[in-house]
Amino acid sequence: MHRVWYVIGVLLVLAGLVHLGVLVVDGGPWEGAVSWRKPFTFGVSFGLSVLTLTWVAQFVRLRARSFVLGAFAVAATLEVALITLQAWRGVPSHFNMETPFDTAVARTLAVGGGVLIAIAITLTVAAFRSDPGVPPSTRLAVRAGFATLLAAMAFGGIMIARGLFEVMTGNQQLAYTVATALKPAHAVFMHGVLLLPALSWLLSRTLPSEQARLRWIRLATWLYVVVAGAVAALALAGVTIVTPSTASVLSAGAVSALAIAALALAWLNRPPRPAPAPSGSRPEKVAH
Repeated sequence: MHRVWYVIGVLLVLAGLVHLGVLVVDGGPWEGAVSWRKPFTFGVSFGLSVLTLTWVAQFVRLRARSFVLGAFAVAATLEVALITLQAWRGVPSHFNMETPFDTAVARTLAVGGGVLIAIAITLTVAAFRSDPGVPPSTRLAVRAGFATLLAAMAFGGIMIARGLFEVMTGNQQLAYTVATALKPAHAVFMHGVLLLPALSWLLSRTLPSEQARLRWIRLATWLYVVVAGAVAALALAGVTIVTPSTASVLSAGAVSALAIAALALAWLNRPPRPAPAPSGSRPEKVAH
């Protein structure tokens, strides 16, 4: 069943890349509430998230794993589909209450965001349960990765809440500015759940010492938290180093190469399947 979620993740990434091509051909603004950038960045980011959680969930003790991953994949697909639909219609996707249809789309996106946050909480709690079968370095990487994902979801929830507040008070245009101000913080925390476990996986194939791998993961975790925390603090203070949308692209782009490398190595190093027995052959009798 997990192959289905992998396929969905790949298709979302491809859909995002297709819209990057549309942006190049059709032109239009990069920033703003109406841009081909949105289906591009959301497609790539959500696609990577589906691929990541499907892979990382194998290190987590969780009941109904397939259901949780399926719910995340469906919610992510719905988010990307609605954002893409509104981009083709030439109207904003989030906080757009201009027509009954646009209102339904905006509210569905908000509910979908709530579902994603609930799933992130579920997976984070499960990741902190003890699992003696997972090496300490991998366990730390997975726990730290899910913690950063939860931080990203928290910033996403704040963005949605702030935007909806402005809409409810009649400041719909201000909603886009207020919500996107925290996008760098949301973006920089979003893919730690891929970077840290992928680093642990790669170290397991280069460093024979588990103690050495654990030290490297601790260092990487602290560096990631310090950098992400600094970006989040600046965003909360209203200081902009890069534009919010550029931060999303840089975040997604930074993990794309590592994601592709990790998945390719995982495929190349998969255990070989046993050869099927010749048809008509009988098992040999063991002499006693």
